[in-house]
Amino acid sequence: MTLARVGILALQGAVRPHAEALRAVGAEPVEVRLPRDLAGIEGLVLPGGESTAIRKLMVAYDLLEPIRALADAGIPMFGTCAGMILLARRIGDGDEPAVAVLDVEVRRNAYGRQLDSFEANLDMPAVGDAPLHAVFIRAPAVTDAGPAVEVLARDPAGRTAAVRQGNLLATAFHPELTTDRRVHQLFLALVGSRRAAQAAAVG
Repeated sequence: MTLARVGILALQGAVRPHAEALRAVGAEPVEVRLPRDLAGIEGLVLPGGESTAIRKLMVAYDLLEPIRALADAGIPMFGTCAGMILLARRIGDGDEPAVAVLDVEVRRNAYGRQLDSFEANLDMPAVGDAPLHAVFIRAPAVTDAGPAVEVLARDPAGRTAAVRQGNLLATAFHPELTTDRRVHQLFLALVGSRRAAQAAAVG
């Protein structure tokens, strides 16, 4: 079986660590900068970075509508930190939504500035019993979630740190910055499930 081709939005932010993580879990990373780069991908990662800058670049390079169309078609998407903000339908502190497919409200920089970055061990049963070491860097927080959204993990203060809605996965933290690949494995499982469902439908 061929490796799953997983796109990484490569306009700004932590692209290389996600590529390394995807390779480690058995996927083929594809950097996405233009609409044509979306052809044939089976999943899409929206990485951390500066959400407003990434949204403006997505508009400038005509990527917003094609990415929304992929989400509507059920292509799995994984947003980390700024990527969570890009996926969110509502942003509580004034910024304009981007892809707007994940039924959550988020608050940007909810944990403070760069100097307030921290690391913590989280319980995330969806990836196993062992605690998940999470890196929070100018992270957003989910302040409201719709009924279809499953909370996967909370930070030590009880704030929502990871969510899943169907084929959409989002974390406030940066799993690509550790050597623990379980969150990327969870995402790749979503990609694999969709691939299997499509194969069954054809067969």
